[in-house]
Amino acid sequence: MAVQFMTGEIMTSKQKPAHTHSLAQTLGPVMLWGLGVGYVISGMYFGWNLGLPAGGTLGLAISTFFIMLMYVFFTFSYTELACAIPKAGGGFDYASRALGPTLGFVAGVAQLIEFLFAPPAIAFAIGAYFHEFFPDLPILLISTLAFLLFTGLNILGVKAAARFELFITIFAVLELLIFSGVTLPHFEFKNLSTNALPAGVTGIFASIPFAIWFFLGIEGVANVAEETRNPQRNILLGFGSSIATLVVLCILTFVSSIGVAGWEAIVYPVAGSQTTSDSPLPLALSHVVGKDHLLYHLLLTIGLFGLIASFHGLILAAGRVTLEFARAGHLPGVLNRVHPKFQTPANALIANALIGLIALYSGKTAEIITISCFGAITLYALSLLSFFKLRKTEPTLHRPFKAPLYPGSQAFALLIALIALVSMFVFNPNLGILYIAILTLALSSLRIRSRMEAS
Repeated sequence: MAVQFMTGEIMTSKQKPAHTHSLAQTLGPVMLWGLGVGYVISGMYFGWNLGLPAGGTLGLAISTFFIMLMYVFFTFSYTELACAIPKAGGGFDYASRALGPTLGFVAGVAQLIEFLFAPPAIAFAIGAYFHEFFPDLPILLISTLAFLLFTGLNILGVKAAARFELFITIFAVLELLIFSGVTLPHFEFKNLSTNALPAGVTGIFASIPFAIWFFLGIEGVANVAEETRNPQRNILLGFGSSIATLVVLCILTFVSSIGVAGWEAIVYPVAGSQTTSDSPLPLALSHVVGKDHLLYHLLLTIGLFGLIASFHGLILAAGRVTLEFARAGHLPGVLNRVHPKFQTPANALIANALIGLIALYSGKTAEIITISCFGAITLYALSLLSFFKLRKTEPTLHRPFKAPLYPGSQAFALLIALIALVSMFVFNPNLGILYIAILTLALSSLRIRSRMEAS
């Protein structure tokens, strides 16, 4: 019997609405690697350097180290959940099953916030990169066109979308390796130690959102579980190879960028200015080869692949999150419909694009990144709690993959997630209030709807 866990209830295939269709199962481990790395890789190209003014080299390095460990241990746990419960809703489905409908709903909202707010930040960076080549084209126009183009590509089919993602992800990874190869010969240790902790120990906690940005989105692999061939095997391979690749790229990018001329050189385009840049890698390379060199322009060109890979991949994952949330009745029914020809969540993708464009036109890149991180960390904490609960309440659940180092590694990951969440509230109180307001509004709507249905 096919089952679907929806707000704590079981729905059989006979009860499934007639107007919905199944998602096509076409993805293998190589495609999943491309998606997993692609979701995240833009975090290597921009955004993370905005944590340096508060944390400095040492502060951001320490926060990144612990966040990296959290992601490694979390990814193993999430892989176990994804293999055991291969549903498009990811953390929403796991929390609904383990923690009940209310906390499952909170996990779903947090996941939506993460995947809806990350693409606008990346879209703005895409616009800024294109603007370097075509100064007459407004950044927002380019960003808007990118939203429309890649939403359309995702509607046309997941296999085509995943193939494109794999192609541009390979280019983006190669570009980071080329960048490291060019800059590392000019590395000097003194550049890492200069003004390494400008705000003291508090800078470690203040830089946490930008450490998260290095890896944000990796869990999106679980959201295409329904479209994966042999998910119990292929999700494990896709998740594992993705996180290993990203850890190596994170270390290389961090060290090679700052080691050229110090952290201030990849934050402020003009020395002595307080205007920050979203392009740390070009800034670092300009200190090595100059802005007129072929390699500099090559980085700008291929750097777009890294941004596009994450932008496109997160749009893909967000469509599946919205679809599953609508399936559970938490969003309008029109969003749970799968396109009969393309077998993709077309309506959900279009709705997500409209919300993303609204966020894009706010023009607040750093704030959008932080809001997305609030959603991500909430999702991670609830997913880890779900992991513990299911290990206890459903010991006989078929788990083709079991996370190692249980329970120590999962407890460590949960502790780091909670510290990160508290730190973000402390150092971003206004954004924290906004995030709580969104969750409160969503929960209020859930309670109102439940009362109406009960009456």
